[in-house]
Amino acid sequence: MSTRKVLGGGVAVITGAAGGIGEGLAHVAADLGMRIVLADIAVDRLHDVADQLAATGSEVLPVTTDVRDPAALDRLAHEAYEHFGEVRLLINNAGIEALGYTWELSAEQWSRVIDINVLGVIHGVRAFAGRMVEAGKPAFISNVASIGGLSMMPIQTPYILSKHAVLSFSECLYLEMEQAKAPIRVSAVLPGPVATRIFEDAPGGSNPDSIIFHRAAMSAALSQQGMTPLEAARLIIDQIAEGKFWVSPHPEMMQASASRRAAHLSALATPALAPEAHLLLGK
Repeated sequence: MSTRKVLGGGVAVITGAAGGIGEGLAHVAADLGMRIVLADIAVDRLHDVADQLAATGSEVLPVTTDVRDPAALDRLAHEAYEHFGEVRLLINNAGIEALGYTWELSAEQWSRVIDINVLGVIHGVRAFAGRMVEAGKPAFISNVASIGGLSMMPIQTPYILSKHAVLSFSECLYLEMEQAKAPIRVSAVLPGPVATRIFEDAPGGSNPDSIIFHRAAMSAALSQQGMTPLEAARLIIDQIAEGKFWVSPHPEMMQASASRRAAHLSALATPALAPEAHLLLGK
Protein backbone atom coordinates (compact mmCIF):
# COMPACT_ATOMS: atom_id res chain seq x y z
CA MET A 1 0.00 0.00 0.00
CA SER A 2 1.35 3.45 -0.88
CA THR A 3 2.42 5.97 1.74
CA ARG A 4 -0.32 8.32 0.58
CA LYS A 5 -3.00 5.66 1.08
CA VAL A 6 -1.72 4.89 4.57
CA LEU A 7 -1.25 8.45 5.82
CA GLY A 8 -3.03 10.79 3.42
CA GLY A 9 -5.96 12.68 4.95
CA GLY A 10 -4.81 11.91 8.49
CA VAL A 11 -3.43 14.22 11.16
CA ALA A 12 0.31 14.42 11.85
CA VAL A 13 1.83 15.95 14.98
CA ILE A 14 5.53 16.77 14.73
CA THR A 15 7.69 18.23 17.50
CA GLY A 16 10.86 20.14 16.69
CA ALA A 17 9.12 21.14 13.46
CA ALA A 18 10.64 24.60 13.02
CA GLY A 19 13.83 23.39 11.36
CA GLY A 20 16.02 20.49 10.30
CA ILE A 21 14.49 17.03 9.97
CA GLY A 22 11.29 18.16 11.69
CA GLU A 23 10.66 20.82 9.07
CA GLY A 24 11.39 18.29 6.33
CA LEU A 25 8.92 15.85 7.88
CA ALA A 26 6.26 18.56 7.99
CA HIS A 27 6.68 19.30 4.28
CA VAL A 28 6.53 15.64 3.34
CA ALA A 29 3.44 15.02 5.48
CA ALA A 30 1.77 18.07 3.92
CA ASP A 31 2.61 16.81 0.42
CA LEU A 32 0.78 13.59 1.31
CA GLY A 33 -2.35 15.56 2.11
CA MET A 34 -2.06 15.28 5.88
CA ARG A 35 -3.27 17.95 8.25
CA ILE A 36 -0.29 19.10 10.26
CA VAL A 37 0.22 20.17 13.87
CA LEU A 38 3.62 21.83 14.20
CA ALA A 39 5.25 22.09 17.62
CA ASP A 40 8.43 23.95 18.51
CA ILE A 41 9.77 26.46 21.00
CA ALA A 42 11.20 28.72 18.26
CA VAL A 43 8.12 30.86 17.70
CA ASP A 44 9.21 32.87 14.67
CA ARG A 45 10.60 29.90 12.76
CA LEU A 46 7.57 27.81 13.71
CA HIS A 47 5.20 30.33 12.18
CA ASP A 48 7.42 30.70 9.11
CA VAL A 49 7.11 26.97 8.44
CA ALA A 50 3.36 27.10 9.10
CA ASP A 51 2.99 29.98 6.64
CA GLN A 52 4.96 28.08 3.98
CA LEU A 53 2.70 25.04 4.34
CA ALA A 54 -0.49 27.10 4.45
CA ALA A 55 0.57 28.85 1.23
CA THR A 56 0.48 25.47 -0.54
CA GLY A 57 -3.08 24.85 0.67
CA SER A 58 -2.22 22.61 3.61
CA GLU A 59 -4.24 22.69 6.80
CA VAL A 60 -1.76 23.51 9.55
CA LEU A 61 -1.84 24.38 13.24
CA PRO A 62 1.34 25.82 14.82
CA VAL A 63 1.52 25.34 18.59
CA THR A 64 4.38 26.90 20.51
CA THR A 65 5.64 24.04 22.68
CA ASP A 66 8.53 23.56 25.08
CA VAL A 67 8.86 19.78 25.24
CA ARG A 68 10.71 20.11 28.54
CA ASP A 69 7.32 20.91 30.11
CA PRO A 70 4.97 17.91 30.40
CA ALA A 71 2.01 20.27 30.75
CA ALA A 72 2.94 21.90 27.44
CA LEU A 73 2.75 18.51 25.73
CA ASP A 74 -0.63 17.90 27.34
CA ARG A 75 -1.78 21.24 25.89
CA LEU A 76 -0.36 20.26 22.50
CA ALA A 77 -2.42 17.06 22.53
CA HIS A 78 -5.53 18.94 23.64
CA GLU A 79 -5.17 21.54 20.87
CA ALA A 80 -4.44 18.90 18.23
CA TYR A 81 -7.54 16.88 19.09
CA GLU A 82 -9.73 19.96 19.53
CA HIS A 83 -8.67 21.41 16.17
CA PHE A 84 -8.31 18.35 13.94
CA GLY A 85 -9.59 15.28 15.80
CA GLU A 86 -7.87 11.90 15.89
CA VAL A 87 -4.12 11.79 15.34
CA ARG A 88 -2.77 9.22 12.89
CA LEU A 89 0.94 10.05 13.12
CA LEU A 90 2.94 11.35 16.09
CA ILE A 91 6.61 12.08 15.51
CA ASN A 92 8.61 12.99 18.60
CA ASN A 93 11.47 14.69 16.82
CA ALA A 94 12.64 17.57 19.04
CA GLY A 95 16.27 17.14 20.06
CA ILE A 96 19.47 19.06 20.77
CA GLU A 97 23.22 18.48 21.09
CA ALA A 98 25.65 19.58 23.81
CA LEU A 99 29.42 19.34 23.42
CA GLY A 100 32.15 18.95 25.99
CA TYR A 101 33.70 16.56 28.45
CA THR A 102 31.17 15.29 30.98
CA TRP A 103 32.81 17.22 33.82
CA GLU A 104 32.89 20.47 31.81
CA LEU A 105 29.15 20.59 31.16
CA SER A 106 26.98 22.29 33.75
CA ALA A 107 24.12 20.62 35.58
CA GLU A 108 21.77 22.89 33.63
CA GLN A 109 23.22 21.74 30.28
CA TRP A 110 22.86 18.10 31.27
CA SER A 111 19.28 18.62 32.41
CA ARG A 112 18.36 20.46 29.22
CA VAL A 113 19.52 17.61 26.98
CA ILE A 114 17.80 14.94 29.06
CA ASP A 115 14.61 16.97 29.41
CA ILE A 116 14.33 17.61 25.65
CA ASN A 117 15.79 14.48 24.11
CA VAL A 118 14.47 11.87 26.54
CA LEU A 119 11.65 13.22 28.68
CA GLY A 120 10.28 15.22 25.74
CA VAL A 121 9.81 11.95 23.85
CA ILE A 122 8.39 10.12 26.87
CA HIS A 123 5.89 12.84 27.71
CA GLY A 124 5.01 13.28 24.05
CA VAL A 125 3.98 9.64 23.98
CA ARG A 126 2.24 9.92 27.35
CA ALA A 127 0.18 12.90 26.17
CA PHE A 128 -1.03 11.26 22.94
CA ALA A 129 -0.85 7.47 23.20
CA GLY A 130 -3.83 6.94 25.47
CA ARG A 131 -6.18 8.69 23.05
CA MET A 132 -4.65 6.88 20.08
CA VAL A 133 -5.14 3.51 21.77
CA GLU A 134 -8.68 4.38 22.86
CA ALA A 135 -9.61 5.30 19.27
CA GLY A 136 -8.78 1.73 18.26
CA LYS A 137 -7.71 2.73 14.77
CA PRO A 138 -4.38 2.15 13.00
CA ALA A 139 -1.91 4.89 13.91
CA PHE A 140 1.81 5.49 14.18
CA ILE A 141 4.17 6.74 16.90
CA SER A 142 7.71 7.46 15.75
CA ASN A 143 10.48 8.53 18.10
CA VAL A 144 13.57 10.11 16.57
CA ALA A 145 16.72 8.60 18.01
CA SER A 146 19.94 8.52 15.96
CA ILE A 147 22.61 6.20 14.61
CA GLY A 148 24.24 7.49 17.80
CA GLY A 149 21.78 5.31 19.69
CA LEU A 150 23.85 2.34 18.48
CA SER A 151 27.21 4.02 18.98
CA MET A 152 29.58 5.70 21.41
CA MET A 153 31.36 9.02 21.01
CA PRO A 154 33.30 11.24 23.44
CA ILE A 155 32.48 14.96 23.68
CA GLN A 156 28.85 14.17 22.67
CA THR A 157 28.03 12.09 25.75
CA PRO A 158 24.70 13.75 26.68
CA TYR A 159 23.38 13.36 23.13
CA ILE A 160 24.61 9.79 22.69
CA LEU A 161 23.18 8.52 25.96
CA SER A 162 19.88 10.30 25.26
CA LYS A 163 19.54 8.54 21.91
CA HIS A 164 20.32 5.16 23.49
CA ALA A 165 17.49 5.95 25.92
CA VAL A 166 15.05 6.87 23.13
CA LEU A 167 15.80 3.60 21.35
CA SER A 168 15.28 1.56 24.53
CA PHE A 169 12.06 3.43 25.30
CA SER A 170 10.76 2.80 21.79
CA GLU A 171 11.52 -0.92 22.02
CA CYS A 172 9.60 -1.19 25.29
CA LEU A 173 6.74 0.92 23.92
CA TYR A 174 6.48 -1.40 20.91
CA LEU A 175 6.07 -4.38 23.26
CA GLU A 176 3.50 -2.50 25.33
CA MET A 177 1.40 -1.81 22.24
CA GLU A 178 1.60 -5.50 21.33
CA GLN A 179 0.60 -6.56 24.84
CA ALA A 180 -2.31 -4.09 24.82
CA LYS A 181 -3.33 -5.40 21.36
CA ALA A 182 -3.39 -1.79 20.13
CA PRO A 183 -3.17 -1.10 16.37
CA ILE A 184 -0.42 1.45 16.95
CA ARG A 185 2.84 0.88 15.08
CA VAL A 186 5.86 2.17 16.98
CA SER A 187 9.12 3.00 15.25
CA ALA A 188 12.55 4.23 16.25
CA VAL A 189 14.04 6.61 13.69
CA LEU A 190 17.83 6.43 13.43
CA PRO A 191 19.18 9.07 11.04
CA GLY A 192 22.83 9.21 10.10
CA PRO A 193 24.34 12.42 8.68
CA VAL A 194 21.68 14.97 7.75
CA ALA A 195 22.66 18.54 6.90
CA THR A 196 21.15 20.45 9.84
CA ARG A 197 22.48 23.09 12.24
CA ILE A 198 22.55 20.76 15.24
CA PHE A 199 26.28 21.23 15.90
CA GLU A 200 26.35 24.96 15.19
CA ASP A 201 23.50 25.39 17.66
CA ALA A 202 24.98 23.09 20.31
CA PRO A 203 26.17 24.79 23.51
CA GLY A 204 29.60 23.86 24.78
CA GLY A 205 31.14 23.14 28.15
CA SER A 206 33.38 25.33 30.24
CA ASN A 207 36.53 24.60 28.17
CA PRO A 208 36.11 25.71 24.54
CA ASP A 209 39.44 24.13 23.56
CA SER A 210 38.00 20.65 24.15
CA ILE A 211 35.21 21.11 21.60
CA ILE A 212 36.47 23.46 18.87
CA PHE A 213 37.92 20.73 16.65
CA HIS A 214 35.08 18.31 17.38
CA ARG A 215 32.40 20.86 16.49
CA ALA A 216 34.19 21.81 13.27
CA ALA A 217 34.74 18.19 12.22
CA MET A 218 31.15 17.15 12.87
CA SER A 219 29.66 20.25 11.23
CA ALA A 220 31.84 19.72 8.15
CA ALA A 221 30.81 16.06 7.95
CA LEU A 222 27.12 16.99 8.00
CA SER A 223 27.47 19.73 5.40
CA GLN A 224 29.68 17.65 3.07
CA GLN A 225 28.24 14.15 3.51
CA GLY A 226 24.77 14.72 4.92
CA MET A 227 21.60 14.41 2.87
CA THR A 228 19.12 17.26 3.00
CA PRO A 229 16.42 17.20 5.69
CA LEU A 230 13.77 16.90 2.97
CA GLU A 231 15.48 13.88 1.39
CA ALA A 232 15.80 12.24 4.80
CA ALA A 233 12.18 13.01 5.66
CA ARG A 234 10.83 11.34 2.51
CA LEU A 235 12.68 8.12 3.30
CA ILE A 236 11.64 8.25 6.96
CA ILE A 237 7.94 8.79 6.23
CA ASP A 238 7.86 5.98 3.66
CA GLN A 239 9.37 3.51 6.15
CA ILE A 240 7.01 4.60 8.93
CA ALA A 241 4.05 3.99 6.61
CA GLU A 242 5.41 0.50 5.86
CA GLY A 243 5.11 -0.25 9.59
CA LYS A 244 8.82 -0.76 10.17
CA PHE A 245 10.24 -0.49 13.69
CA TRP A 246 13.79 0.24 12.55
CA VAL A 247 13.57 3.36 10.39
CA SER A 248 16.50 5.20 8.88
CA PRO A 249 17.33 7.28 5.82
CA HIS A 250 20.74 5.57 6.08
CA PRO A 251 19.84 1.85 6.29
CA GLU A 252 23.32 0.56 5.43
CA MET A 253 24.92 2.74 8.10
CA MET A 254 22.28 1.65 10.61
CA GLN A 255 22.93 -2.02 9.84
CA ALA A 256 26.69 -1.58 10.14
CA SER A 257 26.32 0.26 13.45
CA ALA A 258 23.95 -2.39 14.80
CA SER A 259 26.31 -5.19 13.80
CA ARG A 260 29.26 -3.42 15.38
CA ARG A 261 27.27 -2.77 18.57
CA ALA A 262 26.15 -6.40 18.78
CA ALA A 263 29.71 -7.63 18.36
CA HIS A 264 30.97 -5.16 20.97
CA LEU A 265 28.41 -6.28 23.56
CA SER A 266 28.75 -9.97 22.73
CA ALA A 267 32.51 -9.76 23.30
CA LEU A 268 32.13 -7.49 26.35
CA ALA A 269 34.79 -5.42 24.60
CA THR A 270 36.46 -2.35 26.03
CA PRO A 271 34.94 0.87 24.61
CA ALA A 272 36.71 2.07 21.47
CA LEU A 273 36.05 4.59 18.72
CA ALA A 274 34.63 3.18 15.51
CA PRO A 275 37.03 3.30 12.53
CA GLU A 276 35.04 6.05 10.79
CA ALA A 277 35.11 8.13 13.98
CA HIS A 278 38.90 7.85 14.05
CA LEU A 279 39.03 9.15 10.48
CA LEU A 280 36.51 11.91 11.13
CA LEU A 281 38.20 13.20 14.26
CA GLY A 282 41.76 12.55 13.16
CA LYS A 283 42.40 10.36 16.20
